[in-house]
Amino acid sequence: MPTLTLKFKKDSTKIREYQLERGQSVSIGRLDSNDIVIENLAVSGHHAKIDWAGNGFLLTDLKSKNGTFVNDQLAISHWLKQSDIITIGKHILIFEYAAGEAQPDKGDQKMGETMVMDTGKYRSMLAKNVSSITSQVDGGEKTGVLSFLSGGEGEVELTKKLTKIGKNASSDIVVKGFFVGQTAATVSKRPDGYYLSYVGGFSKPKVNGQAVKESVGLKPFDMIEIGSAKMQFVHKT
Repeated sequence: MPTLTLKFKKDSTKIREYQLERGQSVSIGRLDSNDIVIENLAVSGHHAKIDWAGNGFLLTDLKSKNGTFVNDQLAISHWLKQSDIITIGKHILIFEYAAGEAQPDKGDQKMGETMVMDTGKYRSMLAKNVSSITSQVDGGEKTGVLSFLSGGEGEVELTKKLTKIGKNASSDIVVKGFFVGQTAATVSKRPDGYYLSYVGGFSKPKVNGQAVKESVGLKPFDMIEIGSAKMQFVHKT
């Protein structure tokens, strides 16, 4: 039977291994009702599924908010092949057949019909629709989250109308750095989405590598750097 090996990022140690049985379906998501549970706010409640179809395993994205990637390409559905790397949020699942196990013929799987979207194009589509996504925030349907990639741990839900970031101990998010201001930046929750604003300090915050001089609207997947901290902005679903 093929296996799925769950890891947190590519170079980390194995978290768990799952076996895929022919004739069965496997659900993947953040909620406990899934067969494979990934506890991360970047993962939708029911994010994706894998079905045994014909003589192969078909991965399908369940209209997740942050997308499902296979080998760094955003995929709507994809016939899984040996050593495929599925990326969901910050986690990966490595698909592998057992040694000597018969693998489906590529022709039978109609590989040409796999629906894969260009990652850059999809991110552009997300950007165009961000106002419609974020406009639901105040209705309680969407909550912004800053997830630490380095310089801190865990995730911070942006539930306040104004979240303060800086090296002052009273800040909502405390970051380190010699040139970081006591209050270096704020994230404001507005009717049309979340905005990061520069407040003070010699070191300006950066969004996707660009220094923020005043204020910038945040979009899903945006990378934020303040002092020694690096965070990613996503929506909690």
